[in-house]
Amino acid sequence: MANASISGGEGRYAISGEMSFDTVTALLNESRSTLFAAPSESLEVDLGAVSRADSAGLALLVQWVRMASEQHRSIRFAHLPPQLLAIAHAGELDGVLPLTDQPQQG
Repeated sequence: MANASISGGEGRYAISGEMSFDTVTALLNESRSTLFAAPSESLEVDLGAVSRADSAGLALLVQWVRMASEQHRSIRFAHLPPQLLAIAHAGELDGVLPLTDQPQQG
């Protein structure tokens, strides 16, 4: 079974493990008691330790953007894995995700 977890606090979090169909429900549930339970007005989520991601992982990021907006918070993602960037680009969602380190497009 694939594993994923959220660590951090005070507005700065890191995701490690897989962001896939097998893990996104658990990550969404965990995010409610970590990312979205904290009083921070802005959230930064570092995805540099994500080992594998699929379209369900991208859907989770979009959901987190929606949840942050509903709470009148900002959210930004750092170190998006290449596979998530590729899926986002293919689905024309790369402009929707607030990235702290958006790669240059050529």
